[in-house]
Amino acid sequence: MNIRTSELTWFKSSYSGTQGDSCVEVAIAEQAVHVRDSKDVSRPAFTVGHAGWARFTRFVSGR
Repeated sequence: MNIRTSELTWFKSSYSGTQGDSCVEVAIAEQAVHVRDSKDVSRPAFTVGHAGWARFTRFVSGR
């Protein structure tokens, strides 16, 4: 997969604080979900498959 992170549409959780600290941003693409540190977007994002992302979000939501 060769997607430039600048080509992705990034968003933060609605639970993110208004101070802009301690947040991650997520971009959902056709083949994967990309996650990056919102405080330092120059660092590389990591990529996880849709199934892995779904398991993670179920785990953190307690469902």
